[in-house]
Amino acid sequence: MPNDERKEMRRSRKKRKKSRKKRIIRNIFLIVLLLILIPAAYAGYLYVKAGNLADDSFVDDGREKSTLRDSAVDPAKDSVSVLFIGSDSSAKREQDNIGKRSDTMILATFNKDDKSIKMLSIPRDTYTYVPYLERNTKINGSYNGGPTATAEAVEELLQVPVDYYIDVNFEAFISVVEALGGITVDVPYELKEMNSKDEKGAIHLQPGVQTLNGEEALALARTRKQDSDFARNDRQQQIIEAMMDKATDMSSVLKYSSLLDAVGNNMTTNMTFDEMKSFISYGVNNDLTIESLKLEGQGGNGIVPGYNAYAFLPDPTSLANATQELRDQLELPALDASSSTTTTSP
Repeated sequence: MPNDERKEMRRSRKKRKKSRKKRIIRNIFLIVLLLILIPAAYAGYLYVKAGNLADDSFVDDGREKSTLRDSAVDPAKDSVSVLFIGSDSSAKREQDNIGKRSDTMILATFNKDDKSIKMLSIPRDTYTYVPYLERNTKINGSYNGGPTATAEAVEELLQVPVDYYIDVNFEAFISVVEALGGITVDVPYELKEMNSKDEKGAIHLQPGVQTLNGEEALALARTRKQDSDFARNDRQQQIIEAMMDKATDMSSVLKYSSLLDAVGNNMTTNMTFDEMKSFISYGVNNDLTIESLKLEGQGGNGIVPGYNAYAFLPDPTSLANATQELRDQLELPALDASSSTTTTSP
């Protein structure tokens, strides 16, 4: 082969090698760019979607602040409280002309300094003064006046300000658990419970640690046939913690869009989107601690004179201790003895 041809072949091979290198470098650059842009685009999409959801869910309840606050709070700078309300608004209840009820009430206090959360479950049968009804009755009766009336009843009971509330119905609860791919909890005993459509015995669970779907998790949260309101409150807090752990796991990042869809039109809150964003600092804190508090007391039929239905009466000492812990968490001064509320007068 002539020298000129050999030289031309070598030049051609060099060009092809350079071309391949350029393609490889270009492809690597494109991959890196996609790895940067796709998460950024996804985050932007979620941000817009969350903002739209928050706007749709927001209700101006007319309260600039709790009556137990001297001034309005800002969750970006202050320790604040959020009342989580789980409400039952099944189609069967509407068909039977039965109003909505607050089945679950959990007051969570967020401390801005140590990024800790303390949660207190309030038994739905707690007998207390309900400002909306202007009489003593079970606290879940306050929901007839909506979530704001429930927040005021909780304040009356605990003497702790309720800065915000988030009211979600059972459909949202079920959909969130489903969007997370289920949650892992320890079922304490075999149980048969109704589902969200109030179909008796539709859910059948065996005892032990297992992954529950949305309907199963709801059944576990609602049941109290084999134990008590205390155990029920503990289960609800454990379920919420399991949901929070699953939601903050990196494996759930791509499920966030589905989580937002799950909440959809099933949430009502007096918290704006800007205020919601202030709570991100708690979720990204590796040292976040969550403590569950318990309200002791006794329950029974006819336990309140002149009130023949089942009711729960908090133990005064337990109630005072819970109040103090929550107020400490919110960095509020201790109450004097005259600040206690009446929960037993018929």
